[in-house]
Amino acid sequence: MSNFILSCGGTGGHLSPGIAVADGLAARGHTAILLISQKRVDARLVEKYPHLRFVPIPGAPFAKDPAGFVRFIFSQTKGFFVSLGLVRKHRPAGIFGFGGFTTAAIILAGKMRGVPVALHEANRVPGRAVRTLARFARRVYLPPGIGLPKVSNEVIRHAGLPVRREITRLPREEACRLLGLDPSKKVLAIFGGSQGATVLNDWARRELPHLALEGIQLYCVTGLGKGIPEVLTLGDSERGKITAVFSPFCDQVAALLSAADLVIGRAGAGSIAEIIRCETPAIVLPYPHAADDHQRANAEWFAKEAGGIVIDQGNAEQLSREVFALLRDDDRRRRMSEQLRRFDHAATLAFILDDLESLTSARRPAA
Repeated sequence: MSNFILSCGGTGGHLSPGIAVADGLAARGHTAILLISQKRVDARLVEKYPHLRFVPIPGAPFAKDPAGFVRFIFSQTKGFFVSLGLVRKHRPAGIFGFGGFTTAAIILAGKMRGVPVALHEANRVPGRAVRTLARFARRVYLPPGIGLPKVSNEVIRHAGLPVRREITRLPREEACRLLGLDPSKKVLAIFGGSQGATVLNDWARRELPHLALEGIQLYCVTGLGKGIPEVLTLGDSERGKITAVFSPFCDQVAALLSAADLVIGRAGAGSIAEIIRCETPAIVLPYPHAADDHQRANAEWFAKEAGGIVIDQGNAEQLSREVFALLRDDDRRRRMSEQLRRFDHAATLAFILDDLESLTSARRPAA
């Protein structure tokens, strides 16, 4: 049995694949410590995984303004000394970073102590942390077709995003029952990632009466701090009642995506991987302020290769037209689901785990 340290805090897009890898390591007889941020979204997501060990670590994202830069330097320095203590205490066989502001400290601490380090980047434009730290890594996992300047091909492995084991398509009736929805009526899901998307929440409120007139149920994940939980009933006795749910957080992602006839979401790599795994027809609106516009690159790949639809955030009129057209066209959605099925990379997790064990000479304990 070997111990690993995984750095995966800050957003659901970093934390979710970290959880997937930690569960996979545990299934092979290893242990893992997951370093997370002190953000509310991390604390909420980890509640579902009491069998895993999470350690909040100091850290703040990079900022160019003077106050933000000082905060970044101070928190990263503090995080480095905490990380150094963890490496000395637990003597991990390997350290695995998923990018974001919690990654730098532990990667540098591991490098100083001679621990093999690996990095994973799921977005099609590698983030600042991975670009900067790749020189210290013995392995960098990147999306197929993506490379990094000055990083040897011997270091790079092409792999998708490891998806949590519970994210798998459920029978639609079961999924609707879990969410309190009527399986006889169509469902539109709004899923703006782990932090929600105000522009999508506003669109959902504005279009709710029109959805009700067409007998379409709504389940909108608003994001923590972006509204209170609400369950609304709309419609009349002639057309039937429809349910609209506004929830700040959803820890039943598989149910949500399995119940949905259509999902509207952001274009983070994690969201796209989960949409593909659950084969849900999707419209994505890339977040225009994402670092290096990486969501745009993700969305373009999703549209070209997996059949998703991309709409700019500011084009609410086009979004409305496309949503109602798709929800009326069962055949088109069925074809979209079939195309998504061809792009599910279910073997990604096993590939990464095999490679990590080879990299760190960590083997399963004898039976």
